[in-house]
Amino acid sequence: MLARRQSNRLQALQRRSQELKLQVGSLLSESQLKEALDASKRRNIYQRCIQLKQAIDENKNALQKLNKADETAPIGNYNQKKEEERSLLDKLTHQLQELAVSISRENITEIRALTEREEDNKSADEEEEAEEEDEEEEEEEESEEGGGEEEETEEEEEEKQENESHHQATSKEYIAVGDFTAQQAGDLTFKPYNKEEGQDTSEEEDSEEDVEVGDQTAGGEEVKQRTDSHWSAVQKAISEQINTVDVLTTMGAIPAGFRPSTLFQLLEEGNQFRASYFLQPELTPSQLAFRDLMWDAKTGTIRSRPSRVSFILTLWSCKMIPLPGTSIQVLSRHVRLCIFDGNKVLSNIHTVRATWQSKKPKTWTFSPQVTGILPCLLDGDCFIRSNSSSPDLGILFELGISYIRNSTGERGELSCGWVFLKLFDASGIPIPAKTYELFLNGGTPYEKGVEVDPSVSRRAYGSVFHQMMTMRRQPQLLVKLRSLNRRSRDLLSLLPETLIGSMCTIHLLIFYRQILGDVLLKDRTSMQSADLISNPVLATFPKLLEQPDMMDALRSSWAEKESTLKRSEKRDKEFLKAMFLLVYHDCVVPLLHSTLLPPFRWAEEETEAARWKVIADFLKQNQENGGALQALLSPDGVHEPFDISEQTYDLLGEIRKNVA
Repeated sequence: MLARRQSNRLQALQRRSQELKLQVGSLLSESQLKEALDASKRRNIYQRCIQLKQAIDENKNALQKLNKADETAPIGNYNQKKEEERSLLDKLTHQLQELAVSISRENITEIRALTEREEDNKSADEEEEAEEEDEEEEEEEESEEGGGEEEETEEEEEEKQENESHHQATSKEYIAVGDFTAQQAGDLTFKPYNKEEGQDTSEEEDSEEDVEVGDQTAGGEEVKQRTDSHWSAVQKAISEQINTVDVLTTMGAIPAGFRPSTLFQLLEEGNQFRASYFLQPELTPSQLAFRDLMWDAKTGTIRSRPSRVSFILTLWSCKMIPLPGTSIQVLSRHVRLCIFDGNKVLSNIHTVRATWQSKKPKTWTFSPQVTGILPCLLDGDCFIRSNSSSPDLGILFELGISYIRNSTGERGELSCGWVFLKLFDASGIPIPAKTYELFLNGGTPYEKGVEVDPSVSRRAYGSVFHQMMTMRRQPQLLVKLRSLNRRSRDLLSLLPETLIGSMCTIHLLIFYRQILGDVLLKDRTSMQSADLISNPVLATFPKLLEQPDMMDALRSSWAEKESTLKRSEKRDKEFLKAMFLLVYHDCVVPLLHSTLLPPFRWAEEETEAARWKVIADFLKQNQENGGALQALLSPDGVHEPFDISEQTYDLLGEIRKNVA
């Protein structure tokens, strides 16, 4: 199957080009019906122009990367056919550009017509207002002098009140909680307010809030601590309200719509939103059997499980994402996604890291298909499974950055926007498999009406064309929902009913589930036994889901082993499982407990580089020595003290309890 797909790469692009040609032709025909093109239809055609242009660009980029050497089957006149495809795509691009310009001109004409009508209406309104003002002036001249004096008195009083309120607003005093020394351009240095010696004691008591607070001034002077309960309460309230994000927003370092990442905070709470938790089998409400892990006696393996939601989602790109200021350094740009019902998270939270280039600073991109040595963390192809019956079921996307403040070294995680894609319409029908352009919201998923960057408002006025141009400047996420073919459907049905993960690791997850079935269903002497089970793979595999570089090591080692197997061996499921166990023991088990491998830390470049060097060196030694035995027995390989948890699977501790 793989060889045939590779040999037809050029043909696949040719078929895609023909599909695009038909779509462009249909759009051109529709645009020629001048009498039917009202404002909304013009906007629709213009938007389709943009989408088709993006699809053509994607096909053109894929064509550019094609190489004759990549085709396993010979293709005649290869370069000529590539050139013909490129010419076709250029022609389609030119047609779309002409159509877009034509629609833009019609929109501009409409703007001028509307403007002229508005100016005419405005002139008529001004004439009416002038006549009304003349009549009012005549009535005021005929009014009594006493009434006029009364109005003047009221106006003077109002003016006096306005001046007083303005004076109060401009003469407010602010008391600093602690000292701050300017650290970069635009910062203001300030110190705590200090009462002068000899001041009246009664005055100090009346203005209790003005007393200095803190440990030391910038110059190192000792400052007395306030110990009264009143100030303790105030200090606690200030520490809760003024957090890092508020400071960064006030400084202008981040847009007003950025927030602390909601999904990152959930991940930090424990393991209940991690893939390692959802990978485990789930018990029935009676706690006496497995709900989603059953044995199929006919096939001799675990039974496939259909799910209400089962599809593949591809992350394409993020556009017009506002940049943070220079006072913070971005360590990672990524998208976190999960199953959501508008109120709570119903799955694990999956993270895909984006790639970013300084020449396109507001664009994030993803790898549509990870192969070879590319990390699974970059895999934009995600499988989605959920068996929730909620009518509001959907996918919550949250764009995030991990950052470090240059001035303080403080690390954090911010949300740069979020969007919720409902998977079913009001009638309960699944939404179609296609590409979706999703406009991002600011704030958190529990806030409404917040814009990511208020300086680029989503509220557009004027013509349809102006509204369309405004929307194009909005932060957005492009994703594609893909329907399943038979092979993909069969693979996904072997996974838990609820799980999100990378497509490039799906075969490894299936191996784990099959081994779970062997150990828990086929080989266990008593289904009522809850004793510890000696099995290093079951005990350690879930840890790999939280250490993507270790998953990459296993993926690489298995791909190397699989390439040496015969075709008949690849069809033998039991043989493949046995080979996978050997690879796992040779690769993962020694690495996980090596003292040379630093602990995994998210978005720390130095740690990630150090870990990958240890992993790469170990894999190279394994390849040269035909396994890990020599590395395990070498005096240079120091490992952590043995722990029973490395070898044993705790059934009661790992499985999920269904409390429904």
